[in-house]
Amino acid sequence: MKFYNFALAPSPRRVRVFMAEKGIEIPSVEVGLRDGEHLNSEFLKLNPWATVPVLELDDGTCISEAIAVCRYLESAYPEPPLMGRDAKEIGVIAMWEHRFEWDGYLAVAETLRNSSERMKDRAYTGAANFVQIPEVAERGRLRIQRFFELLDERCSDSPFVGGDTYSVADITALISVDFAAGALKITLPDNLAHAKRWHEVVSARPSAKA
Repeated sequence: MKFYNFALAPSPRRVRVFMAEKGIEIPSVEVGLRDGEHLNSEFLKLNPWATVPVLELDDGTCISEAIAVCRYLESAYPEPPLMGRDAKEIGVIAMWEHRFEWDGYLAVAETLRNSSERMKDRAYTGAANFVQIPEVAERGRLRIQRFFELLDERCSDSPFVGGDTYSVADITALISVDFAAGALKITLPDNLAHAKRWHEVVSARPSAKA
């Protein structure tokens, strides 16, 4: 297998953290996003949506989208389970993972892509170009603050986002918080003590450095 990666991008990091938690090592191929390598014809054969990560299987099948890659890896390498051990856990973890991808990760992405000068004509991922909409960036900043509040509320009565154990929901939430801090300099407010406690705990895990 091959893992198509870009070290500075948050989406591939979601998978790298997932792999680190499971102790999986897959040869990595760095894709030069800043040089437009993801838009050339060779890469588009692997992923017509022109995004990383991509997992290329031994038979040539390519799986893109971070959560889809994680689902494959969960099935192929079930231990330790990061998507739940029974029907209830699977459902709860999937719910929170989706919620924090939507309210956190995508809120940061829409803010960045609709405000960054270097993404002036790249307001949406993929092979097609879209112009920025400043109002979307303004809305995104409000969404990020709401994400922080929801995360704090969830962490007030649960040690981890998905429940009693660390899961893919924590990975998505961690990457979302770090993405906001790194790309937009928007950090968890000091008054959200539960979210900050959670962030310290998950950031201390060795996998967080992946």
